[in-house]
Amino acid sequence: MSLLSYASTVLRRAAAFRLLTKYKTCINNTKTATFSSITTKTIHDVNTNVIKDVILFKYENPKFFMYMNIFAVVQYMFWTYLGLFSFSTLRDAPVDKSAITDDTPWFRRINLGENKYRNTLGTVSVVVGVGSLFMIWMYTLRSVRYLILNKGGKQLTFVTYTPFGKNRMMTVPLENVCCKESRNVAKVQLPLKIKNRWMHYMLDMRGEFKNPLLFDSTAGLLRKL
Repeated sequence: MSLLSYASTVLRRAAAFRLLTKYKTCINNTKTATFSSITTKTIHDVNTNVIKDVILFKYENPKFFMYMNIFAVVQYMFWTYLGLFSFSTLRDAPVDKSAITDDTPWFRRINLGENKYRNTLGTVSVVVGVGSLFMIWMYTLRSVRYLILNKGGKQLTFVTYTPFGKNRMMTVPLENVCCKESRNVAKVQLPLKIKNRWMHYMLDMRGEFKNPLLFDSTAGLLRKL
């Protein structure tokens, strides 16, 4: 009787051991499959056919652009006034060369009212004023506030800043957008080129990529335009 009881106990323990081994094997296979699916997921596995508009990138810093454009307007007014002053006020006053000594300041040695000095000073002042305003306005208009992948995944909407605080929106086909640099490599700004558009659109790296993998699968691709 004791022999039968001992044999029954051994059989039960063997069955329990086999069941436990099978359970552990199943758990390990599940973990391995899960880890493999995570590590091998690439941009080719992303479904870009989104069912609604998705924000890919966001950069909220309106105060910076407001202050920068105020500075640009002030600079424009200052340099333009200086240019107009040069053209209209400076008078031709020849320098008495006999009165020039070694101690005479440099600005007393030249005749600022002479045509070559007056015209050069006026032209340079106007160019600096207009140029600074133009460059800051273009930088503002090319700075992306939101980058949105539209429903269906075939178009991108660029929402950029404007000099007067409002948003500027532009929707373009996805195949017409080329990313010039990898998102993981860019340090300050990430340039995006749009076909038949002058200059690049800039994504400030201080912004937030709301859907990084989806961005890499759509707007972040290097395309030949």
